[in-house]
Amino acid sequence: MFNTNTRRDFLQAAVAAPASVMWPEWMPRLAFAPNQTNPRGDVMVVIFLRGAADALNMVVPHGEEAYYRLRPTIGIARPDDTRTAASRRAVDLDGFFGLHPSLAPLLPAWQEGHLGIIHACGAPDESRSHFKAMALMERGVEDETGPASGWIGRHLASYNTGNNSPLRAIGLGQMVPRSLYGSVPATALQSIVDFHLNGDNRAAQQMQRMLRSLYVGDGEVETVGKETLDVLDLLLQLDPVGYTPQRGAIYPDSELGHSLRQIALLIKAQVGLEVATVDVGDWDTHFGQGGSIGLMAGLLDNLAQGLAAFHADLFDHWGEVTVVMMSEFGRRAKENASLGTDHGHGSVMWLLGGNVHGGAVHGHWPGLAREQLFGPGDLAVTTDYRDVLAEVCETRLNNRAIDQIFPDYIATPRGFLVS
Repeated sequence: MFNTNTRRDFLQAAVAAPASVMWPEWMPRLAFAPNQTNPRGDVMVVIFLRGAADALNMVVPHGEEAYYRLRPTIGIARPDDTRTAASRRAVDLDGFFGLHPSLAPLLPAWQEGHLGIIHACGAPDESRSHFKAMALMERGVEDETGPASGWIGRHLASYNTGNNSPLRAIGLGQMVPRSLYGSVPATALQSIVDFHLNGDNRAAQQMQRMLRSLYVGDGEVETVGKETLDVLDLLLQLDPVGYTPQRGAIYPDSELGHSLRQIALLIKAQVGLEVATVDVGDWDTHFGQGGSIGLMAGLLDNLAQGLAAFHADLFDHWGEVTVVMMSEFGRRAKENASLGTDHGHGSVMWLLGGNVHGGAVHGHWPGLAREQLFGPGDLAVTTDYRDVLAEVCETRLNNRAIDQIFPDYIATPRGFLVS
């Protein structure tokens, strides 16, 4: 189990006090997979909506009357409800499900067959605890007795593509997420521009020379320093400021928008990226969640604008990219007295890519009638999230070692993706 510090943190500390550097307890011993190599699959982008996003207002079961009884205030109007302005109604998908109106920018991806949705999807954990649910899901296990490494980390360790790029796996943000913990190094990347010292490449190169002089030899600290400098070498070859997205894509001026824009740049630059993770917070909507407008609508607008730009920008590369979006659990089916929603159970997962069985809401819908709800009144889980992730790993990443990625779990193939 690693601490949340990263190699970049370590490098900064080393620059500040090089004479006193010791190998820290939190730093992983870097190791690589066996020598045999395998064909590379898609670039996988994993977006985690932290805080338990409300699946029922994201993908609205407008064909079920019980939904409107449970949510008289925050429910999203049916697509044909003429009493409500068209811009505030659900965007119909298949006659039963519809998108929240703020997610309308994703409709082209749905129509292209690049967007698939798995409703009533989630984990078996019933704690309704953000911390526990996120930790178990990122580890890909059912309880605390499983391995401390992350499911993506185990994927990388069990499938050697012969790719030694220091940017094989990145976590966009200040720290590497738990899903990337493992024996294969992952890099936390907040901003490519930061590595360019705000455009002063001469100063950046001078800094590199100075740092490289600190890390001579073959010791463990030197190894970490050299690997971090390898990241710098790659990033300094990119031009994040001059990068022009394709097909007129406009990323939102938000943390998510900047992260997706950087991932698109790295994919096109062919720097060896295989996995990227992005966290999007603030989904714990206990109070004043809103319906077609309000707090959650704003979050969904940012999400849709970012994903729509990413879809347009990478359209010509879409056959080699798979995006997975998930949250730790869903929200209670019935709105609460604070015009929000409490912690629930069943959620929704999204697949976006050129090899998705898109244009469909997958999974078994359990219903929202009282006798169909789970526990204190939650959407039931009918598809385990590991079935989705296992299919991504096997079908799109070419990794058949599912028993290593998700130990003690037998995944069920569902046909969400094209091999």
